[in-house]
Amino acid sequence: MKNHIKKAAIFLVATLIIYGFLLIIINGKIINNYQIQIINYLGINIILALSLNLIIGFTGQLALGHAGFMSIGAYTAAVCTVNFHLPFFLALLCAGMVSAIFGFLIGLPTLRLKGDYLAITTLGFGQIIQVVITNIDYLGGARGFVGIPPKTDFTWVFFSVLITFVVIYNIVHSSRGRAMLSIREDEIASEAMGINTTKYKIEAFIVAAFFAGVAGGLFAHLYMFIDPTSFGFLKSVEIVTFVVLGGMGSLSGCILSTGVLTVLPEALRTFSDYRMVFYSILLIVIMIFRPQGLMGTKELSFKFIKKKIEGDKGAIT
Repeated sequence: MKNHIKKAAIFLVATLIIYGFLLIIINGKIINNYQIQIINYLGINIILALSLNLIIGFTGQLALGHAGFMSIGAYTAAVCTVNFHLPFFLALLCAGMVSAIFGFLIGLPTLRLKGDYLAITTLGFGQIIQVVITNIDYLGGARGFVGIPPKTDFTWVFFSVLITFVVIYNIVHSSRGRAMLSIREDEIASEAMGINTTKYKIEAFIVAAFFAGVAGGLFAHLYMFIDPTSFGFLKSVEIVTFVVLGGMGSLSGCILSTGVLTVLPEALRTFSDYRMVFYSILLIVIMIFRPQGLMGTKELSFKFIKKKIEGDKGAIT
């Protein structure tokens, strides 16, 4: 118990230090508004990647429609603030809950499927959501939803990322998380041991959909304009790439890969004609030489860094 309290205290102190440091940089105008927007967008992508990792990395289910839940959250939050004038916190909560409801409704019939069949079904769900939104005038249709207030700032994004990480971390390290991991390793054996695999897959789907909805709400109030094309198939693939590159089953690896793949295209913007070529080559090289991702299933920790350093020293001597 004391060890858990000590770890929680260290995590809390480290989190507050990081938050304070970044807040000083932002409020001190050390970085410009464009760079601040990139940081906020990075946080939103981290929420999306962490939530999808619960499905792909820890439960072992290939889902290709995560951008669909993001779009539901984005439009729900926008309607709540623009049409119903709800506080931003309630708008985000509604966005997450509506997305979670859709996650349950979609997950209940589809998560009995496996492998490619599940991937195709979730992909179809994402496309259906995009087409439906395009044909609803109340949501702006193909023109997009305008007039969204700029509610998203660094504090909202930072603590949303923190809550997402803490919730998913605790799920993974609970009995439910062990059941999800057993499904990933061998679903047939899990069923033979009496684990209700469909139940745990649906639970993972609901939690992931909730946080994807929150990320969508933050996205809508960051850019103040959303349209159906912002949540298409390519966005879903991008989120899957974050998870696969970081390591399926690694939260810290997921965060690292999301940071690299979000910032790198912006850093290469001066090479506008070739930046996507560099980006693609990087992905190919990493997948060839590190197919398990940056972290595999390991988590970044001080102990892990210490062992790595000691191993490097031993190799040198």
